[in-house]
Amino acid sequence: MNKTIRLIILYIFIQGVIHNLGHPVTPAFVRSLGISDYMFGIFFATMSLGLAIGGPLWGILSDQTGHKKRYIIMGLLAYSFGQFGFGYVGDGIWMVFFRLISGLGVISALTLYMSALIELSEPTNRGKYFAYLAASSTLGASVGYALGGFLNTNQAMINLFNTDHYPVIFLIQTITNTLYVIFIGLTFKDPKGMVMNKEKQSVLKGLKNVIKMDPKLFIFLISLSLITIGSTNLSKYIDVYFDDLGYTTQALGNFVMATGIVSLIASVLIVPFFARMKKQLFTIGLLQVLSAVIVFIVFRANQFLLMVYTVYMIYVILKAIYTPLEQNFIAKEAKEGTYGGIMGVRQSFVSIGMVLGPLIGGFIYEIKPLYLFDFSAITFLMGMALLIIVYLMKKKQSTTS
Repeated sequence: MNKTIRLIILYIFIQGVIHNLGHPVTPAFVRSLGISDYMFGIFFATMSLGLAIGGPLWGILSDQTGHKKRYIIMGLLAYSFGQFGFGYVGDGIWMVFFRLISGLGVISALTLYMSALIELSEPTNRGKYFAYLAASSTLGASVGYALGGFLNTNQAMINLFNTDHYPVIFLIQTITNTLYVIFIGLTFKDPKGMVMNKEKQSVLKGLKNVIKMDPKLFIFLISLSLITIGSTNLSKYIDVYFDDLGYTTQALGNFVMATGIVSLIASVLIVPFFARMKKQLFTIGLLQVLSAVIVFIVFRANQFLLMVYTVYMIYVILKAIYTPLEQNFIAKEAKEGTYGGIMGVRQSFVSIGMVLGPLIGGFIYEIKPLYLFDFSAITFLMGMALLIIVYLMKKKQSTTS
């Protein structure tokens, strides 16, 4: 494995830990400010809007210049600023603004790490590397959740750092993220010989060139948005659901830690097998059907905690398989020299799902939590329906060529 790829996997883990420290306390933090529950969805959706806007821009800038390190550092510093502001401004409107800044900043690293991995890997190994990247991200996020809950509830940490005061968690996140930026500055080098778009053009023109994509890919990306709506609502509103059921932030952190371990095991042991399969599009569709069935079952069960630690973990495994498969499909469709841009566009479609999910989900959750989780299952099935269209288009194209 290329040294830079190993570094990227490490960066993603560290980033996952740091960027998830605040998530276990965010629902309680928002409520402590007297802000309505639906604003929780607004905050997340606003950050996702920043991801949607920033992804293609960072990617195209990288394609044009070949400088990934520069834009990763710039973006992560913007994220530090956004998180600090979110934790300390104390006003709902300004908190929305700072979430937008966080989204615009953090997406630089997410986009450019993936484009670097594509450029540095052979197609035969790319699916496996995407699996490692997803596992590293999920494990890091899980550790971050557990650590955030620990900091907020452990008496020793409270006595030492006053971490029961919610803004302090965001201050810790800001400081550690800045240290992470320094670590990147000292260890990451833009690899030589990376394919980039040599043509000097405006960012707008670069975006227009990237989005002139095959209709199959466009429909696939719409499917990705729908599936992201479901997965985002599950991951974010299960946080709120834990809080509503009276579980502590530590209990939530432990649960997310468990999902990270399961996802890691699945990514290392199971995903490489699926990455070698030829009928990956069929597999992606099947995963969505199974995910919908699991969601319908879990949130109707009487013993919630037992179900999320058993049946729900099957969904976690399915999601771990899905992510590298969809990334690999998109990478195969990308043109050489546009990897940063196309992965940025991918992130935009993911972010559209991340915007629409909480916006719609917040209002549905206030009506009845079960309806929100049913809605997530339905979006999985809608995404699967679009994948059938992509499959039929590919089949027709293969018979006519």
